Amino acid sequence: MELRQARYFLALSQECHFGRAAARLHIAQPALSQQIKQLESEFGIALFHRSTRRVELTEAGRHLAGYARALVAEEERARAHMTELATGRAGRVSLGFIGTATYDVLPRVARTVRTELPHITLDLRGELLTPHLVEGLQAGTYDLAVLRPGSDQPSLNLTPLRSERLVAVVPSHHPLARNEQIPLSALAGEPFVIHPAQPRSAMYDRVLAACARAGFRPRSLVEVGETATLVVLVAAGHGVALVPESVQSLRLDGATYLPLRETEAVELVLGRRAQGNTPAVEQVASVIVECVRG
Repeated sequence: MELRQARYFLALSQECHFGRAAARLHIAQPALSQQIKQLESEFGIALFHRSTRRVELTEAGRHLAGYARALVAEEERARAHMTELATGRAGRVSLGFIGTATYDVLPRVARTVRTELPHITLDLRGELLTPHLVEGLQAGTYDLAVLRPGSDQPSLNLTPLRSERLVAVVPSHHPLARNEQIPLSALAGEPFVIHPAQPRSAMYDRVLAACARAGFRPRSLVEVGETATLVVLVAAGHGVALVPESVQSLRLDGATYLPLRETEAVELVLGRRAQGNTPAVEQVASVIVECVRG
């Protein structure tokens, strides 16, 4: 039974009249009669009782009606799903986030997509470094990534999201923790907990450059890959750190955040491949931009 025949059969079973069913289907009555006869011939059984007044389903016709409805419904579901895919309302999108965006951007994006785009499935990964995200975008592991801009990203389309000021993190028992604000030079001579040099974290160079502008180089460096671990080590007394202000949403006992007098800042961007993105990827990209800028 073809899909067209199923539609013809269901229309006649509901109208119980060849003329009305043909008008509903926008076809000629002889064409409808021919299709029903062909269907009965293929199944080898009568599907309708015909009289001059009325057309009624036979027992076999009543059984076939269930299959015909399922066939038509399945086609309608497939058509609706294809429309959602074409418009970006359905699909699967993989996202990666640097550590600092893991705590405030990732939860908002996940909640918004679940509410506004419920037929899109997200594959989420947080606490990643910008070099890993760049490689993942280029390799197709990630469709979208929230990361720091750099000079080694020529094949990517980067959308600015926000500029974040740097703040200091010090152990809560540190003498500086009692201040409301400090100059960056106050941290000269302190050991620094920092994101790693290999693979080269975007924050590694930015932190050292900020310290250089303040007139010093940290006397020692403790390198860690995850932002949460960085703050934990500061709380444990292993040193101080500079982090984007969004990290302040990560509250840990023993760690105190202090604004800097300097206006040191880092940029956050949304990365995607320059070509070949699906409509679903573009829809989620719009959600990320709205979540961060809004």
